[in-house]
Amino acid sequence: MKVKILVVDDERPIANIIKYNLEKEGFEVSTAYDGEEAVNKAISEMPDLILLDIMLPHKSGFEVLREIRTQVTMPVLMLTAKEEESDKITGLDLGADDYITKPFSMKEVVARVKANLRRERYKDPEEIQKSRIMTYGKLTVDFNKLEVYLEDEKVDLTNREFELLRFLMLNPDKVFNRENLLKTVWGYEYGDLRTIDVTVRRLREKIETKTDKFIITKRGVGYYFRRG
Repeated sequence: MKVKILVVDDERPIANIIKYNLEKEGFEVSTAYDGEEAVNKAISEMPDLILLDIMLPHKSGFEVLREIRTQVTMPVLMLTAKEEESDKITGLDLGADDYITKPFSMKEVVARVKANLRRERYKDPEEIQKSRIMTYGKLTVDFNKLEVYLEDEKVDLTNREFELLRFLMLNPDKVFNRENLLKTVWGYEYGDLRTIDVTVRRLREKIETKTDKFIITKRGVGYYFRRG
């Protein structure tokens, strides 16, 4: 079964160029040209990944992301203008997994898409199978079902948030710098390190309480998952 990708951009030539190049790589691609159509297709088609422009008619990319994140967890890559640094942070805060800056090369787009679609690249499947359910304090993670619970309440994580949590949990008490996390979890050789910080902050807000702190900052070094 082909991997499905939804490309959302009101500039049809750009959307069609992206579609053409991704289809050459073997992906199944659909397009949307405004925010309302993007929401409808994201929910009805359930693509494996969404490329989402910010400037859209009817609903902005931010509004689309805010709306679909209540129902879906697939990777979302925002398409942002180079000079709009604040847009990047806003997108990450709303649950985007990453962003691609315009103007971009199709080689970069294809590489980012493939990196975000890799799910099991950093741990041996047998090791994950052995640790199918892990519990620390009030936090429980089921690796097979891709589910997270805090105090018996299900926590909705994005694909990227779950991957980051899983990686840190499977390597407890080991400190990873941001460059290492970007390469290992995101699959990028280079990128904006603020992506790591924003994702860590979002994850902490979802899985930590006043008494339970799991993801610890090693000042000047990086992050690690505290076992207990």
